[in-house]
Amino acid sequence: MAEASSSSEFPKKVIYCGVCSLPPEYCEFGGTVKKCEEWLEQHHPDMHAKLYSQEAIEQNMSSLSLEAQKRAEKDAQKKAAKAASAEAKAQEQRATSKILIKRIERNKRKYVTAVQGLEAFGLDIKKVAKDFGKKFATGSSVTKVPGGGEEITVQGDLSDDIFDFLLDNYKDVPEDNVELIEDKKKKAAG
Repeated sequence: MAEASSSSEFPKKVIYCGVCSLPPEYCEFGGTVKKCEEWLEQHHPDMHAKLYSQEAIEQNMSSLSLEAQKRAEKDAQKKAAKAASAEAKAQEQRATSKILIKRIERNKRKYVTAVQGLEAFGLDIKKVAKDFGKKFATGSSVTKVPGGGEEITVQGDLSDDIFDFLLDNYKDVPEDNVELIEDKKKKAAG
């Protein structure tokens, strides 16, 4: 039967990278090695010195053959280029994306306000819908759009208020990318 562990053993405290969320020993397998190294140097300089010191790098490289060293350098360059292009693509998508705030007439003088395009700015749609519901004391829900994506539907004519709320509370959303639209219900032919 296994003996109970002695009281001198403590659970190990594991540090996780603030960039890629892996332990720092495994950051090299992600695509953001440079950012991870900078984060580690800023937040845990002792561990950075242990992992990225010149002696540690030379020791790891000496155990590889020349061919493997060349491959490792090439792979690191590819990963860095891929991460940079993905970041540039995400920035470009954010710059060209629009948030549409539509005021939709239901019947007579009843309105709902629909908000589309928030996912392009990295916002959690369900959390934003909850924030709208709390702020404006009204019902709000997340629904799927036939063209793909999701929209938030808020009861009431709140398009101007939602516009101001988005710009005040979500700094990632530029004012130029938010558009107000009024959608009138077509009257049936008599």
